[in-house]
Amino acid sequence: MLCPAPEKHDERVAQIINQVEQWKREGSKQKLCTSRSAWLTMSELVPQYKTSRRNIEVNLRDVLKIDTDRKIVRVEPLVSMGQITAALVPLGWTLPVVPELDDLTVGGLIMGFGIESSSHKYGLFQYICEAFEIVTAEGKLIRCSKDENPEFYYQVPWSHGTLGILVTAELHIIPAKKFVRIKYLPLDGLTEIVIAFEKESRNTASNDFVECLQYGPDKAVLMTGNFSDTAKDDGKINRIGRWYKPWFYRHCQEYLDHSQDGVEYIPLRHYYHRHTRSLFWEMSNIIPFGNNPIFRFLLGWTLPPRISLLKYSETETTHQLREKYHVVQDMLMPVSKLKESLQYFDDRYCIYPLWLSPMSIYPNKLNAGFLHPFKNDGQTDELFVDIGAYGTPMVKDFDGNAALKNLEEFVLANHGYQALYARTLLSHSDFRKMFDHTSYDLLRQQLPLCKEAFGEVYDKISSRVAPIQFKKAGKN
Repeated sequence: MLCPAPEKHDERVAQIINQVEQWKREGSKQKLCTSRSAWLTMSELVPQYKTSRRNIEVNLRDVLKIDTDRKIVRVEPLVSMGQITAALVPLGWTLPVVPELDDLTVGGLIMGFGIESSSHKYGLFQYICEAFEIVTAEGKLIRCSKDENPEFYYQVPWSHGTLGILVTAELHIIPAKKFVRIKYLPLDGLTEIVIAFEKESRNTASNDFVECLQYGPDKAVLMTGNFSDTAKDDGKINRIGRWYKPWFYRHCQEYLDHSQDGVEYIPLRHYYHRHTRSLFWEMSNIIPFGNNPIFRFLLGWTLPPRISLLKYSETETTHQLREKYHVVQDMLMPVSKLKESLQYFDDRYCIYPLWLSPMSIYPNKLNAGFLHPFKNDGQTDELFVDIGAYGTPMVKDFDGNAALKNLEEFVLANHGYQALYARTLLSHSDFRKMFDHTSYDLLRQQLPLCKEAFGEVYDKISSRVAPIQFKKAGKN
């Protein structure tokens, strides 16, 4: 199936190549980056490097082809998860991994980090990528896959645009069904939470989706889900995506409050984007009355505000307060360290809910150039868990910078990884301890002009190298 945009795609890629060639002709004095405004990224950060680098205009935001015979969807990098599910689900197809928020883009999820409640089964977003097309610093268009330029293919994920400019991705698709059957299981006690979560996460044969919301040190709701063609008698249909519905995390909490499990059938797209309206639970800090039934009924359709709008309208004062008192972090920990990690977050942050999503890092697969399985006593365990902490910690005299440094030390000591969409204060040496750069460095040395055109990943994401400074609204 062809979509309307393919005839324009080659023209837009040619324009990118022309801009890179012009940069070469002018002496290659500035490093390159895309011209997309720093305000438009889903990260809370507003990176400053875009103000000092040569901006390459990239206008690639279309679904190009849905090939059901090959089970592939070919897309441009600025296509969002909302676009993809809107295109695929009505045709009876879906991505194996669909990160929750509507506005997350394919390029951001490949170059950065992408996880979903199906990642215990399929791994991170990069594992569903069949091929990439990249414009290099030489102005060449390179296609890479497991069989074609594999050394490039395995390094693109998590490279943050430091190897070239992503212009196309081919993603694996699988058959979809109308509903997701969700079973809600309230849990009491930290040990029970950890045991039940790990058990269901390892049960890939029975569970298409696994997710846990922890509401306190010993209280959580575990959700397991499966594709379903129909809604059966064991549960009701709940269209949770409608504007007047309770925010999903508050809906889940009702099972905990009543100490009873339950089953629901949620339409597939509603399930995929279940955390969008409330931005997980961040909207409770921005609009404390946002989950009020009257507000939801009258103005629920206005939510969520765009992340870009929140960043663009931020004042210097609120920016400083947010960095000191607010947390947006995802830490990827070996499941063997889950209990210890949850105790750490309770002691040092006391921030709830916490989002727990299992993920597998498979040996000999697309390990993002940086990620490698945690080894314990010579045994490789591919199961990790993403611990998402979003909100305002309740620890007395909390200081965000000091807490982040300590948290990064804890993650590094326990063989975990930090999701690099958020702030990091890792030193350059610690960053290289956390992420293996061996193959990445070798490829950058082999690619002509790569070092002249693109800085390292650390240069782009570190708050030490390029501090995220406040900029007044209206200035890019």
